[in-house]
Amino acid sequence: MRRSRPLTILYYFLAALLVLLVALVIFVLTFDWNRARPYINDKVSQTIGREFAIRGDLDVRFRQGDPAEPGWRRYVPRPVISANDVYVVNPEWTTTGPRLASVGHVVVAMHTLPLLHKEVVITNLELDKLEVAAQRRADGSNTWTFKDNGPSEWEVDIRRLAFREGSLRYLDDGIKLDLRAKATTINAADADAKVDGTAGDKSADGAAGKATAQAAGNYGLRFELGGTYRGAPVTGGGKTGAVLSLQDEHNTFPVQANAMAGKNKIAIEGTLTDPRSLSGIDLKLSLAGASMADLYPLTGVLLPETPAYATTGRLGGKKEGAAWNWTYRNFTGTVGGSDLHGTLSYSPRKPRPLLTGTLTSNQLRLADLGPTIGAESNADKAARDKKPNQPEGKALPVEQFNTAKWDALDADVKFTGKKLVRTHDIPLENVDTHIRMKNKVLTLTPLNFGMAGGNVTSNITLDGGKNPIQAQIKLAARHLKIRQLFPKLQSMQASVGEVNGDAALAGTGNSVSAMLATASGELGATVSEGSVSKFVLEAAGLNIANAVFVKLFGDKQVQLNCVASDFVVERGQAQTRRFVVDTDEAVIDVTGTVDLASERLNLDVKPKTKGVRIISLRTPLYARGTFANPDVGVAKGPLALKAGAAVALGIINPLAAVVPLINPGNVEAVDCAAALKQATRVRFGSKPEPVNKQ
Repeated sequence: MRRSRPLTILYYFLAALLVLLVALVIFVLTFDWNRARPYINDKVSQTIGREFAIRGDLDVRFRQGDPAEPGWRRYVPRPVISANDVYVVNPEWTTTGPRLASVGHVVVAMHTLPLLHKEVVITNLELDKLEVAAQRRADGSNTWTFKDNGPSEWEVDIRRLAFREGSLRYLDDGIKLDLRAKATTINAADADAKVDGTAGDKSADGAAGKATAQAAGNYGLRFELGGTYRGAPVTGGGKTGAVLSLQDEHNTFPVQANAMAGKNKIAIEGTLTDPRSLSGIDLKLSLAGASMADLYPLTGVLLPETPAYATTGRLGGKKEGAAWNWTYRNFTGTVGGSDLHGTLSYSPRKPRPLLTGTLTSNQLRLADLGPTIGAESNADKAARDKKPNQPEGKALPVEQFNTAKWDALDADVKFTGKKLVRTHDIPLENVDTHIRMKNKVLTLTPLNFGMAGGNVTSNITLDGGKNPIQAQIKLAARHLKIRQLFPKLQSMQASVGEVNGDAALAGTGNSVSAMLATASGELGATVSEGSVSKFVLEAAGLNIANAVFVKLFGDKQVQLNCVASDFVVERGQAQTRRFVVDTDEAVIDVTGTVDLASERLNLDVKPKTKGVRIISLRTPLYARGTFANPDVGVAKGPLALKAGAAVALGIINPLAAVVPLINPGNVEAVDCAAALKQATRVRFGSKPEPVNKQ
């Protein structure tokens, strides 16, 4: 039967196509692919702008597709390309070696059909004897950035990566790191090794720990670390998986490593989740070192200068777009003599990264964070003592705030502490603060804590964008116990009564001392009803007979009606507007100034007794000198006049000599209610109302 013309044409077309396919297969199977190496080397070299070469044998074989793949695609043959001695060179400026990467043997299996859509789908990539030598200069340029050919129309998808032996050298001039690593396959005994610390974990992280333990059997590579970091040696090692699956979601890749870089000890243990896009990382992370600030060059996270630290927690990383968000959760650690616990999150947003989280502490020593808050460390004191030009006798912290890196990140961290200790001072309790750093402006709003049996609430702002720093503080102290304010003054331990105070100050400076030296604002403090040591008051009034009697036969308490003080501060000069002490037996007025810049006192104390006192000099006192070395004494002028009058009368009549030393006691009591009300009205620009006596 004669075929129709269309069928005949179709018959010959299919026959020709079959012959072409057979010829193509024969060509592929018999072609010496080494003859294509010059073309491939030249084409790749031109594309990346760097010499690329396949020096060894190049071979192409075909195999059947994956039987698990549905439909007819499973029957489409897939090419498997193998090559020996493949390398790409480094730029001429590098000092790590002539080759950026070289592979002794590489095998690439890929799909053919996606090539029609400009997609390179590599189903399997095997690397053996891989050597990498990479370098990053201080200006950020590096050896792994190739020629920019604009956006590529091709997409590359690698689904499985397998390693065998290899080595790495990474030189980073920016952080002065010269890292070397060597990886080798491990035997079956090592692959069955258990991960320390995961067995029996009953905590909230138990599931992650169990997954880590299960992944331990997948270790296939052992590596050793060496090199230097900032001139200090880097040592360490660890294990990883030999096969990295990049296709299926929720796959894990085990990692275990420990290293000592400079003064920092680092240990990680856990898994990479969904390694195809590295969308998740879950690692047990332990860090220890001489100072947390040393981590900045490695992590990019701004941390303060601290004493020796150690911490352990779980590090989680999640990729969102091109950026990674990190969380260090449920960590515990120590900094010097302080303990810290909590969770911190780091997001590399623009224009500055953001650090958020919560921190808690059972005991936090300010000395452990001294340079961060402007306190002077022991080393700083020792260095200052060796310099004769440095100021002596300074009581206020003179250590400079370092604002150079305040713009390295923003922060939003909440901190609570059971006890905060500053050496030789009253401990602070139940500390609660919200720390914010934004655009070099540091705020602690609020900063609340317990002190001397009472509590202090405050808001602090430090603008590090200005030079010098612009500082503002508003503070309110309530119910501070007198005897707890003077823990080392034995005569005050039997005293009762409470102190309340308010402050509103603004100043400029790069240390606490400098800020107070330029401060303007108002200060006020009151003491409510209570009792204080009679001897302290009698000594202050120079009532000699009573002071001697108390010294010989014991002390007793004097009823304290009130203390009211009110200062106005202008450019570091605190002027008394009202400072009065009222007891059942005396009224004491204090006038003068306090120079916060030079830390000097210039106060006059005028005691007036309410009752009759025999042998009472009734003379004013003075308080001079510095904060560190105050000088309290008797005003010599009035005292000399009284002494002279007593001598003159004594010449006439010995009994009359006692008259100038008798205090008739006609002073009026203070209106405590009005005085306390006025002293607590601390506001910028407020004017005190007159306080009447009755």
